[in-house]
Amino acid sequence: MGEYGTPNIDIEEGFLTITHNGRTDTLPYPKQASSFYHLSKVHDSHNIAFTCKAWGIRATDLNQGVVYGVRTDETAMHEELSNRFDYDGIFGTALNRFCVQAAVGHPLTVYGKGGQTRGYLDIRDTVQCVELAIANPAKPGEFRVFNQFTEQFSVNELAKLVTAAGAKLGLDVQTKSVPNPRVEAEEHYYNAKHTKLVELGLVPHLLSDSLLDSLLNFAVQHKDRVDTAQIMPNVSWKKMGAKPKTVSV
Repeated sequence: MGEYGTPNIDIEEGFLTITHNGRTDTLPYPKQASSFYHLSKVHDSHNIAFTCKAWGIRATDLNQGVVYGVRTDETAMHEELSNRFDYDGIFGTALNRFCVQAAVGHPLTVYGKGGQTRGYLDIRDTVQCVELAIANPAKPGEFRVFNQFTEQFSVNELAKLVTAAGAKLGLDVQTKSVPNPRVEAEEHYYNAKHTKLVELGLVPHLLSDSLLDSLLNFAVQHKDRVDTAQIMPNVSWKKMGAKPKTVSV
């Protein structure tokens, strides 16, 4: 989903029909990558779209939102199938990071104003979406785009949810606003469409109190393995060679 950025209009699934100077056409939705990582995905999308047009390849581009959670039904069958659970300032995603921070007594790190809003989905739905796309392939020569997420949350909303869930488990969860190491809008309009996978049969696992409890309990169970030195961001997009910032716990 990071290909789209945060435009001040609704985000359609891959394409946008526009009328300009009296003529109408359907074009790829304008890309506004929010990082070099997402910019590389834009290049991927353009290359795939070209191969579909030039060589008749069929392709589905899954524009995935932020993933949370740690288990699928299959990985839960054996401890050695456990998925990685990133919480650092580089690879850790917002909700997973907040759960780890809450578990070890570290303040939740809200970057800047905390209004950054994105699409999120349970890791089980990530697998389900890929399965649906494979079972229902595109037509020869078709390049289709699915926005792969189930709900939208701001960073502030996630912090409030984790704080409330932590309180139920007896955790004193605090929140701290920290300087944003990224260059991004911290308050913005965000409304992305995500209907195509639902039409194919996606049954989402929406974020609930029970799931948050499960995530927090998982983080608490393994909190002795957390390296707190990795929690705060140590890379700044604005300052080269930035040193890690620490927060007293």
